[in-house]
Amino acid sequence: MSRAEGPEAPQAEPTGITHIEIVRVVERLHRRSLDLVRADLIEAGVDDLSPSQVMMLFTIGSSELSVRDLIERGYYLGSNASYSLKRLVEAEYVIRTASERDRRSARIRLSDKGRELCDMIKRNDKTYHQLVARNEAEIRDLETTFRTLKRIEQAWSNAVRYRGIASDE
Repeated sequence: MSRAEGPEAPQAEPTGITHIEIVRVVERLHRRSLDLVRADLIEAGVDDLSPSQVMMLFTIGSSELSVRDLIERGYYLGSNASYSLKRLVEAEYVIRTASERDRRSARIRLSDKGRELCDMIKRNDKTYHQLVARNEAEIRDLETTFRTLKRIEQAWSNAVRYRGIASDE
């Protein structure tokens, strides 16, 4: 069934904001967040990681997971993830071991050094959070924004997965 043949989705009143405008703001927001991480790294004297590699550490988090799981959780391309992961292992932020079940598969987890870096970034993040969430109303606005962005992510994921067929979620 094509988009034209699909069930009619309820039409909201146009707000003048297009999806492309939302994407552009999110893209700029992402770049600014990486700028903040870069500034934190420079201030801490960390020069062996990029901000994107730091974000990969957060994707790993407290878990031990396979490289495949990392790629799926973080929406990384295989070659980019492999390169970044190699750098993280070489710099001793991540521990990579062979899987006990399948020696061809690797398991990864944060080292103490990786956890310490994530803790430092989290402490700084609290300060950045306070810049935009100064009172209860702004905290509620952020929560609403987060839920809206998650809804857009799900709708767009479904649009890609099902080629535009609307979801009832």
